[in-house]
Amino acid sequence: MTPLTEVFVPLSHAPGHAQVDFGESLGVIGGVECKLHYFAMALPHSDAFFIKAYPAETTEAFCDGHNAAFAFFGGVPQSILYDNTTIAVAKICGDGKRERTRTFAELQSHYLFDDRFGRPGKGNDKGNVEGVIGYGRRNFLVPAPRFDSFDELNAWLEERCLKRQDDTVRGHAESIGDRLMRDLDALMVMPPTQYDACEKVSTRATSISMVRYRNNDYSVPVAYAHHEVQVRAYVHDVVIGCGTAVIARHSRS
Repeated sequence: MTPLTEVFVPLSHAPGHAQVDFGESLGVIGGVECKLHYFAMALPHSDAFFIKAYPAETTEAFCDGHNAAFAFFGGVPQSILYDNTTIAVAKICGDGKRERTRTFAELQSHYLFDDRFGRPGKGNDKGNVEGVIGYGRRNFLVPAPRFDSFDELNAWLEERCLKRQDDTVRGHAESIGDRLMRDLDALMVMPPTQYDACEKVSTRATSISMVRYRNNDYSVPVAYAHHEVQVRAYVHDVVIGCGTAVIARHSRS
């Protein structure tokens, strides 16, 4: 009887497909130590990736990360693989199908990419982006980065992502940038406008012309007291509208 021999099957990824995840690290922004939640999109065929940091792992950060990654690569992947984050998945049904959240369904409909989801608890299903999360933490975010703002941090991170494309990964004869050309050729065309990456909440202004959103109060003009308003919460800004008019804009608390 022939003894069993362990066999390894090399992974092969077609161009034009992506994986997405969030990681965490520490940083100092504006002199204050805080937790950084960084969005990562990886293209497994070429090993190219994009990383952007946020104050929190929120719906608006998730959507903004997609906008920024698509702009960075200059196109939209044919499909994107995710874990079962509650930002995208409202419910895992008995047959394994996913019920998407409203915001994720809007994001997908805007860009028209196919979505795929890993098995619950099986991070190795999206091993490429898991590796990017670790690589980004070790090489970009340790020791803790110090910047005056998230904008400055993210500009620096984008430069690092571009510089990484000059490297040649073990097992490959071509650089990441050379292999990226095949990924870029396979990406879909961007729509004319970006997705509006915000959380939308309908509420009512109080008698003292304040609008509450996520335990913080934002002012609106006195004329809009008791009016129905819509809050659009972006990563760093809160925009309040009434009907078709924008009536207030604030830095997000």
